[in-house]
Amino acid sequence: MKYLCLIYSDEHVFQSMPAAEWEALNRECLAFADGLREGAHLLASEALQPVATATTVRVRGGKLTTTDGPFAETKEQLAGFYLIEARDLNEAIQLFSKNPPARYGSVEIRPIRDLTPFRTA
Repeated sequence: MKYLCLIYSDEHVFQSMPAAEWEALNRECLAFADGLREGAHLLASEALQPVATATTVRVRGGKLTTTDGPFAETKEQLAGFYLIEARDLNEAIQLFSKNPPARYGSVEIRPIRDLTPFRTA
């Protein structure tokens, strides 16, 4: 089963880290992703730019509006994601119990919805 693992953290915590600590954390994240890849779990992963670079799109009544920034104001922001393959939710949880940013924020693990039945041939 596929799961999207969303990494949430307070970006101000990372921005205030000493450079050496920030670099070490990034190397740790890359090693974590390499381990997932070696275990044939990792399908895709990316880190995101800060929330100040985000744009939210809405269409209401046929009218497009855009807003600078994230969808909602929260203490933690979406920092990145991993798309993984795992046997079940328990395996996904076990894998992400070792995710380095989970020490600073949280990881939301959500199953991917299969849209195959809705595709036309």
